[in-house]
Amino acid sequence: MIRINNVSKTFATPEGSFKAVSSVSLHINAGDVFGIVGFSGAGKSTLLRTINLLERPDPGGSVIVDDHDLIALSRRDLNTARHSIGMIFQHFNLLSNRTVYGNVSLPLEIAGIQKAERHERILECLNIVGISEKAANYPAKLSGGQKQRVGIARALATAPKILLCDEPTSALDPQTTLTILDCLKSINRDFGTTIVIVTHEMHVVNSLCDKVAVMESGELIEQFDVEDSTYYPRSEIAHFLIRAKASAQRTEDYQQTAI
Repeated sequence: MIRINNVSKTFATPEGSFKAVSSVSLHINAGDVFGIVGFSGAGKSTLLRTINLLERPDPGGSVIVDDHDLIALSRRDLNTARHSIGMIFQHFNLLSNRTVYGNVSLPLEIAGIQKAERHERILECLNIVGISEKAANYPAKLSGGQKQRVGIARALATAPKILLCDEPTSALDPQTTLTILDCLKSINRDFGTTIVIVTHEMHVVNSLCDKVAVMESGELIEQFDVEDSTYYPRSEIAHFLIRAKASAQRTEDYQQTAI
């Protein structure tokens, strides 16, 4: 589904060149819920944004989605390929002068979808995320969780095979976070959508992800299946995740025994 091969990304800064991502390679299978984790400045969001080329990598690497190297595509073909890759942002990125309906409509308009089909798809997406009753509202009238649901509906509008999620819950309170995670789980389960999520919130990883990649200082340190009880972690973050997963499993086993 997604193969990132030897990808680097360097930015020019007033202090000189800064390599945010350094020679990263990873493989994400169709249907995975794949977490990219790391401390602030690890390069995880930059790496995520190379998957749809919002950040174009340095020369020499490749980003292959569904057997197409996005870096090698023309602008027109890249825009077409992006229709299969939705993106959810930390701060929602909704247009304040458009209603909920209008925000979800935008990617369909860009894709050239006709009005009748567009209308049907917008209502379908709003129903998926449980916010149909807010279709006529403007973003200023919505809570943070409602705004993120609109962001998810917009990302789903073109029926993407992949959802890229950049810290989608970090601006939300804990209870709202749970509802957004449940929404993402349902999308993965019901539609087989591959989800790649960047987060620094370890409970999000334990709740949502099947597999995890750990980044430090722009480098990929390790990646593993969160259900693999035999895996020996090398990073502090991986140690924490595996201990937390084991603790949660013990609690679940105890509760089932008690019942």
